[in-house]
Amino acid sequence: MVHETIYPVRSEGTLPVENPANRRSAVKRLILLGALALIAMAAFMTIGAKGSWSFVLPFRGTKLAAMILVAYSIALSTVLFQTITNNRILTPSIMGFDALYALLQTVLVFSLGAHAVSMANPKLMFLVEIALMMGFSGLLYRWLFAGEGRSLHLLMLVGIIFGVFFRSGTGFMQRIIDPNDFVVLQDRLFASFNTIDSQLLGLSSLVVGLVSVAAWRIGHRFDILSLGRETAIGLGINYKRTTMIILMMVAVLVSVSTALVGPVTFFGLLVANLAYMIMPVTRHRYTIPAAVLLAVIALVGGQLILERVFAFNTALGIVIEFVGGLFFILMLVRGVAR
Repeated sequence: MVHETIYPVRSEGTLPVENPANRRSAVKRLILLGALALIAMAAFMTIGAKGSWSFVLPFRGTKLAAMILVAYSIALSTVLFQTITNNRILTPSIMGFDALYALLQTVLVFSLGAHAVSMANPKLMFLVEIALMMGFSGLLYRWLFAGEGRSLHLLMLVGIIFGVFFRSGTGFMQRIIDPNDFVVLQDRLFASFNTIDSQLLGLSSLVVGLVSVAAWRIGHRFDILSLGRETAIGLGINYKRTTMIILMMVAVLVSVSTALVGPVTFFGLLVANLAYMIMPVTRHRYTIPAAVLLAVIALVGGQLILERVFAFNTALGIVIEFVGGLFFILMLVRGVAR
């Protein structure tokens, strides 16, 4: 058995050993991020509140709970996906989940009409969306592990190809769809936290909670997996089984968050890499909470600014995609420069 205290930690291609000073610094930074997250949540619940608190608290509380759930799901799924792929630029969206969601929404509006889709049972729509995205990921993963010679790189390549295929189909139908239906469809394709179904939120929380328990049970393996496939196997990890479990957890988290509020492509990339930059150590016990807290600060603080400064004149998802896209380009430029 490998003891946790001797796990080396990867940082910029090297394997430095964690020291107590770095641990203390990481804990202090987590406390600071936690305080900022609490301040953002308190500000969101109280600033500009007018009227009866019996209405304000449940209304804003539902939105706040949805943002926390989505922030947690996206941050955790991105960090875990980057761990098994050993790449800080890749995110679960590369597997085509966002493109599949857009295609599904387009097919529904194109075939049934915007009015019928809007009047459909939210629970049924939610379950259908999750089932389709989980089914897609399950087929990909089963195909991946059907042969000994297949790898994560091949899986990602197939995911990219499917993503292109889904986007092509989406673009074709959007060109021939009714203009009035297209306007409604556009609203459904951007992440929105303004209208959250509390029943869907409860179901999503249950699913994410079960995934969190599963992640906690195998959490001691994450640091070893970040060292690479050969090293993980040499240290006694069942690489194929563990990778399959993590991929399924990532698929569930991404499916739930996307079905609940819509796709947010670059958000995970942004918060995960900011967590790597802020934390003096790269152990998952520090980077995962840091990424989650950063995601909460970004979503809650961004929604607060959007509502109080811009008066709902734009969608938070659009702002996140813009900032995340710029950050992605910056990372690519820095990587090329190195």
